[in-house]
This record gives sequence, C-alpha cells and structure tokens, in this order.
Amino acid sequence: MVLTGTEHASPTASAPADPVPTVTLESAASAIASARRATLTDRYSARSFAVEWVEVSRLSSVVEQWRALAARALEPNVFYEPAFALEAAPVFGRDVGAILVWSGTDPRQLLGFFPARVERRRYGFMLPVLVGWTHPYAPLGTPLIEREAAEPVIAAWLAHIARNRELPGLLLMPYVAEGPFAETLGTIVRRARMPTADFNRHSRAQFAPRGDRSVYVEWALGAHKHKELRRIGRRLAEMGALLFTAKREPSEVAAGLEDFFALEARGWKGRAGTASADDERLRHFMTAAVNGLAAEHKVTINRFYFDGRPIAVAITLRSADTAWFWKIAYDETFARYSPGVILTAAVTEELADDAAIARTDSCATADHPMIDHIWREQLALCDRLIGVRQSEPFGAARRLEFFRRAAITALKHIRDGIRDGLRWRIP
Repeated sequence: MVLTGTEHASPTASAPADPVPTVTLESAASAIASARRATLTDRYSARSFAVEWVEVSRLSSVVEQWRALAARALEPNVFYEPAFALEAAPVFGRDVGAILVWSGTDPRQLLGFFPARVERRRYGFMLPVLVGWTHPYAPLGTPLIEREAAEPVIAAWLAHIARNRELPGLLLMPYVAEGPFAETLGTIVRRARMPTADFNRHSRAQFAPRGDRSVYVEWALGAHKHKELRRIGRRLAEMGALLFTAKREPSEVAAGLEDFFALEARGWKGRAGTASADDERLRHFMTAAVNGLAAEHKVTINRFYFDGRPIAVAITLRSADTAWFWKIAYDETFARYSPGVILTAAVTEELADDAAIARTDSCATADHPMIDHIWREQLALCDRLIGVRQSEPFGAARRLEFFRRAAITALKHIRDGIRDGLRWRIP
C-alpha cells in the first residue's frame, strides 16, 4: 500500500514401443491457433466482404454489431466503442464517417470499423486527405478489426479506399500504436507497394508489468521516492482522515464524475477557461460517454478523500484486457502533499491486483513529468501517411505534412508557455 493506516475500498504413462515426436503444449496451442486463423481467413475471403462508407449520424443503426466487434477486436480501443464515439461525434465529429467491413455470411457480421473524416483542404488548397478520427479526448487511432481475420479485413478496407473515387487516395492514420494492427498494416502496405511516411514518432507511459505486479510501485519509484511518498502520506494523515475509494456502479460513477468536474474547475484549467465544466457541450459529452460505458461496467472512478472531501479524482476506462487512465484532477491547495501522485500510485496498485488487465495506457503526453516516474513501460505511437492510390501526389503530401507539423510544434511551444504561466499563478 502507498499509505500506512489507510485502505482501498502430472500423471505418468508407459513409453510407446516406437518413438514419436514430442509436442509441447505451446506448439500444440500455436498449431491450433494457426489452423483456426487459416479457416476463418478462408471463410472471410476478400471477395466475400461488403464494404461501405457510413456517416456518423447513421451509425446508431449498427450499435449491436459494432459492440460485438469491439468485444472481438484485434486490439481494443474504448474510444471507438459506440457508447463513447456516438457521444463524442456531436462535439468532435460532425463530419466523421466510418468505413464498415461486413462479412458475406448470413447473418452478416461487422468485421471492421474504420472511422475517419475527409479533409478537403488540409494543406490550404485542394489536396484531400482521408484522416483517421482522433481528438483531444480520444488519443488513439487503432481501428476495431475482427481478430481472427485481421489481414483480409485490413486489405478489404484499403482496397475500398483505392476503388472508391469519392474518398481521397491519401490516408493519414493518427496515433497508430505499435502492436498487431500496425504490424499487419505494414505487411499489407509493403506487399501492395503503397508509399508510406511516419510523422510524430513518440512514446507515452503505459502500465504493462512483466514481473511481480505486487511490488510494481516500489520498483518503479525506487526505494527512496517510495519512502518519501509514504512519508508525505503519513504527514497528511496526521492532519485529517484519509480514504481511497474505487467506484464502478453507474450511479456512483456519475457522482464521481461531478467531483472531477468540480476539482478541475477550481484548478489551473478553470483559471485558463479550459475546464470541462466551462463548455456545456463538452460536459454533456463526457457525462453521457462515461455513464454509457459505466452501464457496461467499463469505468472506474477512484477518489482520494481528506476529511470527507475529495482532493483527487481519477477516471479509468477499460475494454477487454486494456485500460486507459483517461483523466485526473486534484485540489491544488494540497499540492505540497502530491495528492495526484498518491492517487495515481493507489490506482496503479489496484490495476496490479487486477489480473484481467494486461496493460493500461496513460493517455499522457510524451515525457510526462508525473506519470513517467510511476509507469516505466512505454507505448510507441506515430501518425502514418499512406498513398493508397498510386495516382495521388504522395511526395507533395509528405512534404506539406512535414511543414504543417513544424508550424504546429512552434505554436504549441508558445501555447505551453502561456499555459504554464496560468498553471503556476497564485489565484
């Protein structure tokens, strides 16, 4: 525990006459899995797919199939699940649609969900680009793909873009995470000889322990920092009663979200006018998305209380074996006691105890000053530009994208300087 005195709510057989090859459990499992993939890939051959572009306003008609695909996805992405994406669309995706890949079976199954928007003037003139859908509250662009037929589904998606002249032949996939999707996409693109270029290569912290999970926090912080964090906790406990809670029931999640809004609004984001509660549309989206996921048991809200009032709140989303440490806010009047760090350490211990969670994405920026000192594993990401049609001016797009990123980086440095000034200003 981070703080002392506080609690978180083989048989034998005779040898055969003739020697036979030795088959390990691992090799047998691999052979079965390979045979299953081959069978399903044949069942879902590219010729049997039906592929269509559907506007976001019409996606509510396929929610059941969409939700079922999310449960079978090659890589989970909670931000592309219907409970989250449909609520985000009015704020961040009015012009968004999705390429849907359906099986040719009866009844048909949804096998691929690739959300994107058509940007007609990304570079200031008419050079359309199909851009995967991400936004500040959804920093991951991994599409939902049937895990047992990933290669043919991805191939069918790219083939549809190549054939459909109503869609741009230049494809930009933001926040492509290193993993099975990126590997399979890379294989298909190389085979098809489609030109590619990567931008914004970076890594962010993730919790993906490989050893003894029970001592992860102490190992990650180091003995000295872990001891110091416990000392700070004891000092705070001498001043008042401390309590950690983890809530997952929908009504309790809703109450915890209100505490998050209140803490965020009282901090530097409130002073800057960028707190979630300051924008009614943003607040409505977050409330509806979190409550929708909570109804599917995919949200945990952790709170750190001091004398009965919350001084730090964290929101963690989950899908399949993956979680996302989505949002955290703390009471800045307690900053000297590091309530956000203490709560993050407590959440880490809770995640370590949950064997169903293989990894947790921090959703943080690269080189984050807090989370990088607690979560030592890294998730590699990049934005990938692909020339799906050979007739497209890929070389020009690559150069323009490079200059666009350089300009954005310069503007971010200016913005961050202003933000840091607001963050540390005494209210």
